[in-house]
Amino acid sequence: MTLPAIARCLTALPLIAASVLLLVPDAQAQTALTSTNAAPQRDGSHDFDFLLGDWKVHLRRLPDRLVGSSTWIAYDGSARIRQFLGSSANLEEFEVDSAAAKLHIKAQTLRLYNPASHQWSLYLLDVDNGLLPMPATVGQFTDGRGEFFDHEEYRGRVILVRYVWVHEGRANARMEQSFSDDGGKTWEVNWICEMAREAR
Repeated sequence: MTLPAIARCLTALPLIAASVLLLVPDAQAQTALTSTNAAPQRDGSHDFDFLLGDWKVHLRRLPDRLVGSSTWIAYDGSARIRQFLGSSANLEEFEVDSAAAKLHIKAQTLRLYNPASHQWSLYLLDVDNGLLPMPATVGQFTDGRGEFFDHEEYRGRVILVRYVWVHEGRANARMEQSFSDDGGKTWEVNWICEMAREAR
């Protein structure tokens, strides 16, 4: 390339650069455009309000999981769910018995809503041993169906855990727990909890 040609190219560089800047928005502008076009997230802080109060509980539990078992154990009992500190957070006290199998289950669940992520974190408490097992099971409600997920170790391997909550107004509710050992391609239900509100 001759010197005059090089000089002409150098003269044109500022114009080319200016054109590129006009065509490509900076990061702040791109973020603003994305935020403007994105649909606002729904406030889900009241999604568990249907659960507040006292319930009769019928539980079916599959004790041997991810081995193809079809032997379930039935339990009956009660649950009480209360809000606290004037927030959306709630605490569940759950207690059921199986007369046939002579088994007893006592459990506590803490549910916390994060207004920034618009998601719930569910923690199963072990108050007898003073433990807060991790991780939380995290998710949200969509069209009246709540789905919550976490990874846990089970019998020496990491599995995916899913809770599903559905309800009919404030009179009936159902919660299922499922395990997946193939990354969510298939699920095995191992806990079905059907709840009917206690008559006042």
